[in-house]
Amino acid sequence: MIHDSAIVDEGAQIGDGSRVWHFVHVCGGARIGKGVSLGQNVFVGNRVLIGDHCKVQNNVSVYDNVTLEEGVFCGPSMVFTNVYNPRSLVERKDEYRDTLVKKGASLGANCTIVCGITIGEYAFVGAGAVVNRSVPAYALMVGVPAKQIGWMSEHGEQLALPLTGRGETVCQQTGATYVLQDGVILKRE
Repeated sequence: MIHDSAIVDEGAQIGDGSRVWHFVHVCGGARIGKGVSLGQNVFVGNRVLIGDHCKVQNNVSVYDNVTLEEGVFCGPSMVFTNVYNPRSLVERKDEYRDTLVKKGASLGANCTIVCGITIGEYAFVGAGAVVNRSVPAYALMVGVPAKQIGWMSEHGEQLALPLTGRGETVCQQTGATYVLQDGVILKRE
């Protein structure tokens, strides 16, 4: 479904079952998976890859060199950058930095993701946070600059685990077991 007010440039690839809502602009080089939702007023650049089943909420610009793996959630008005030190009078299109958001991550409303980093699988970035370094899988990040305050399950529930050390807990929603070991979360079914 592509709304009449949307602009999808020739060459853009959009997968089956995707929805492109009001006033969206998808550039010709973009590759968008199946079952994706692009909310009102979304912009998708040429060198962008959006995986299957992502949700990009209203007023988000996904600029060149951003990759969203499967199932990424981008909250309303969140921000990606692609140049670390922009100046209007200095051309820096050859300095774009890659940003990778891994499978299942959630980026809260109005958060900012500074370019050149990786957001780990199922990480959760709180509303309004400014993320300027890479984020581990399952990490819960909040604040300016963003700091890790906990761990999240794949279901989106905060896990009762310490930030460091060792621990084990069960997601109350799914029954899956999560183990913290050496700063890494491992999920067991």
